[in-house]
Amino acid sequence: MNNLRRLDLNLLVTLDVLLAEHNVTRAAERLNFSQPSISVHLAKLRDIFGDPLLLPGPRGMRPTARAEALREPLKQALEALGRAVSPAAAFDPAHADNTWRVAATDYGESTIVLPAMASLRAAAPGTRLAVMELAPNHIARQAEQGIIDLAFHITEEAPPGMRHRLLFEERYVLAGRAGHPRLKRKPTLKQLCELEHVIVSPDGGGFSGITDTVLAQAGLTRRVVLSVPHFLFVISALASTDLVAMLPERLVRGNTALRTVEAPVALPGYEMAMLWHERVHRDPAHQWLREHIGASL
Repeated sequence: MNNLRRLDLNLLVTLDVLLAEHNVTRAAERLNFSQPSISVHLAKLRDIFGDPLLLPGPRGMRPTARAEALREPLKQALEALGRAVSPAAAFDPAHADNTWRVAATDYGESTIVLPAMASLRAAAPGTRLAVMELAPNHIARQAEQGIIDLAFHITEEAPPGMRHRLLFEERYVLAGRAGHPRLKRKPTLKQLCELEHVIVSPDGGGFSGITDTVLAQAGLTRRVVLSVPHFLFVISALASTDLVAMLPERLVRGNTALRTVEAPVALPGYEMAMLWHERVHRDPAHQWLREHIGASL
């Protein structure tokens, strides 16, 4: 370790060339250094290693046993260092074998991950994708530690300092089963409140949400009879009962088992964003993945 602290990269490069050329003059020409500079480097190297390293011989300089032992490890170390500091190679999805990890709710799985899957498999067939449960309070730490590559979350709750890209804006619609007798047209506020509602409560057990807050401002209440933690169960519940729900439009778009109508109450929408850490911002593979997901929506 003491010797390593005394070395600098120029000395190691000089030694590598000297071991290849066995000649100070030729080494100086290859490195575009003066011959005296190469001699100074060699003197420093001899002092650091406690060995002559190169001795005068009949046909140039002859490496010592210590120098011969250094030759291959030094060459490999310099090649590895060269690769490490070279510009990042372009990402080739067709031959990539990356395993990506993204954090999403079941809503994010349905509206972001699923639409991207077919084209992702076609463009990068050797890659794998792991979808992990979104933990909003841990997004920044997980991204910093490399536990996740991307997270899909609402923009207003994005952790400060994280990179983000807006994916889409979402709005709410009133949804029920396709043949629901009370959803043939837009209901009145009174009719909305008389219907039996299901609500998504991510923390579990809640029977009030943004809809109830807006209704309360008008002095109204609705009948919430079912509370569940996941959106996908809501869709199944709506399809098989006369329950209704205020749901994000993208979640139910194109679902023939359900009918959607405009609600008589205006709810604020939200923005969905893709989040990532600064450490992977310039990585070609991550850049490709982010662009691919953004283009698929």
